[in-house]
Amino acid sequence: MTAPVKEIECIASRLVYENRWMRLREDHIRRQDGSEALYSVVEKPNFAVIAAIENGAIHLVEQYRYPLGGRFWELPQGSLENDADATPLEVARTELREETGLSARTLTHVGHLALAPGYSAQGYDIFLATGLSAGSQALGVEEQGLIARAFPLAEFERMIADGVIRDATTVAAFGLLRMRGVL
Repeated sequence: MTAPVKEIECIASRLVYENRWMRLREDHIRRQDGSEALYSVVEKPNFAVIAAIENGAIHLVEQYRYPLGGRFWELPQGSLENDADATPLEVARTELREETGLSARTLTHVGHLALAPGYSAQGYDIFLATGLSAGSQALGVEEQGLIARAFPLAEFERMIADGVIRDATTVAAFGLLRMRGVL
């Protein structure tokens, strides 16, 4: 087997910005034809998305999304910025409990998708949570006002079709769950 051809080479890289949640770097690159350019890359930790389903209902969270200036329904999702060594399963279990108060007897890994490969290497792991038991939410300061609620699956699908649910990660995760025959 031959090694894949590297189509773009990084000549130099510099950190432009960094905070607790992300890094932005600029890479000076060279393409196969010898042309050079600048490429910006957003670095963020991978995250988990959880479809918690029980008795024909799926659990969603609604929260204010500052960049869009509004509240949006989506699947519970997030990363553990303070624990870079956490496994995707640990991230999923923690995010589900923090955002919804739910614990799952079973978390099944459904797949891994790339969030925005045109400018970031960040991806996410999708989990199906079943055998749910209720507890208390443990919201972080960034999650103030977050609401957790279960919706019948048919209503959830209508919310996607009607554009009520606009979070691409939620829609993609649901599509993958359907394609894999999990739902």
